[in-house]
Amino acid sequence: MAAQWTDTLDFGARQAQADAHVWLSKRNCSISPRQLLAFFASLSLLSLLVAALCWFSGARLVPPFTLLELLVMAAAMLAYARHATDRERVEFGEQQVIVEWECAGRVERTVLPTRQTRILMHDNGLIVFSAAGTKVCVGRYTRPERRERLARELRQALIAA
Repeated sequence: MAAQWTDTLDFGARQAQADAHVWLSKRNCSISPRQLLAFFASLSLLSLLVAALCWFSGARLVPPFTLLELLVMAAAMLAYARHATDRERVEFGEQQVIVEWECAGRVERTVLPTRQTRILMHDNGLIVFSAAGTKVCVGRYTRPERRERLARELRQALIAA
């Protein structure tokens, strides 16, 4: 039996194994890194074309400022693209709960024993998994008003596991 959670932030669940429940929460990105690269390439081409026309018509200061503008835009788009694939993954198994958090390509994975795991709401609004002195927060990509409902569903999945 797979648990189901639907959210505007692409929060869904699927069944990974016969006896495991998996929740996957992703950042809501309106443009993928590949689409962003294509947009930036077309924007750069157009800006460089205008800068070249300005250079040939005597405006010698336009191209350096255009290059500066494109460098700043590239840095901003790189920061966006690094976090576009951020996600949280919670898997409930019979023996363990696995919580993964990916941020900018770096994955942090915590394994908690199912029988000792407790799910609580933190003061900052995030959902906390705690067991044997280890605490892990989830719910970063879920709207604050929906986290309480998510916590209830996660508790039900923990009990079912």
